[in-house]
Amino acid sequence: MASYELLCLENPLLDIQAQGDEAFLQKYGLKPNDAILAEEKHLSIYEELIARNAQMLPGGAAQNTARGAQYLLPANAVIFLGCVGKDKYAKTLEDANQQAGLQYCYRYDDKAATGRCGVVITGHDRSMCTDLAAANCYKMEHLKENWGLVERSKAFFVGGYHLTVCVEAIMALAEEAAKTNKPFILSLSAPFIPQFFKDPLDQTAPYWDYVIGNETEAMSYADSHELNTHDIPTIAQHLANLPKKNTQRKRIAIVTQGTDPTVIAVQGESSVNTYPVHKIGKEEIVDTTGAGDAFAGGFFAGVAKGESMEKCVDMGQWLAALSLRELGPSYVIPPLSLYPEHSNPSAPHKSKTGAWLTSPSLQLPVPQQDLHSVFLDATHGHRSRVTGLSLPLDSDELRRICRFGLSSLSF
Repeated sequence: MASYELLCLENPLLDIQAQGDEAFLQKYGLKPNDAILAEEKHLSIYEELIARNAQMLPGGAAQNTARGAQYLLPANAVIFLGCVGKDKYAKTLEDANQQAGLQYCYRYDDKAATGRCGVVITGHDRSMCTDLAAANCYKMEHLKENWGLVERSKAFFVGGYHLTVCVEAIMALAEEAAKTNKPFILSLSAPFIPQFFKDPLDQTAPYWDYVIGNETEAMSYADSHELNTHDIPTIAQHLANLPKKNTQRKRIAIVTQGTDPTVIAVQGESSVNTYPVHKIGKEEIVDTTGAGDAFAGGFFAGVAKGESMEKCVDMGQWLAALSLRELGPSYVIPPLSLYPEHSNPSAPHKSKTGAWLTSPSLQLPVPQQDLHSVFLDATHGHRSRVTGLSLPLDSDELRRICRFGLSSLSF
């Protein structure tokens, strides 16, 4: 039977994403770059976003991470668990997973609709308002019925949002990880998780082999645990050195900081490691939604392959940069990267010109007549930036473009 490099558990959602402004945020009590759970007063936001020509995208943080990891791993390497309704929106999520090559094992709720996340885009900021609906109906019984998937998985990734849903399932995975010496990974997910769900979060803490979050989530953890500091390296070291069940593995705490360096603390080490971010131009950013999810997908794909810490961070930053150039972490650009050995060559990706490309099919150096198509894929259609580039490109230059965009070249 199939085995999996990574099993992910959290809340599958349909993202309803549209442009907004400050007045729209104030109407619903939202803040830039924040995430909240919907209350009764928020439920009209979804229809209002649809009226603003919203895009419907597959979402849910851990599901985004699962698709991202699958993007860089061999076929059928990742499986995702969560709960959806029996409706057309669940079919949308199924289709997206199948297109990504991601295995999934949903629980289907008879009454609740598939969960929704309203995403309000204001400039380069995004605000999220989630109506969990069916995602809130995940049951321990489903995990028990599919325990064979757990036994055949080599690592477990749990999104912190699931702490609001089924702590019992999270703890079952955590205890299995400790018993079998498999990595247990937890994402802090959003500032409100350590703030309002401190007790269940702390219940999982002894089992963390990896804990990951961004700087605002880390600071929220520090506030809720009265650390009296917002210094990210200090918080990362605190997270890394909390008491731990499985002493066969050192805990690793990862804190991303947008364009500031990624901070990593390892249990028992006196100092943290920092990794500069490969920045991209503001004009290249299409959408920031899910960039952190993409980073986690790339990072833990590297962990699954046994890569060095530096390369895991590099893979995470590469996938995050790719998602920033897309609407949501859709991973539609072919994986023509510095990591072709990690990508799934059997999963074709449709280019903006309509051609189907896979890494092995691209011949280097690229014939000049084919270069325009490659540019459209690598740069999301920024045709004007091709002017002045010396042709033909060598393979290293092309891979740099596909990894970081045309801004990585000097011309």
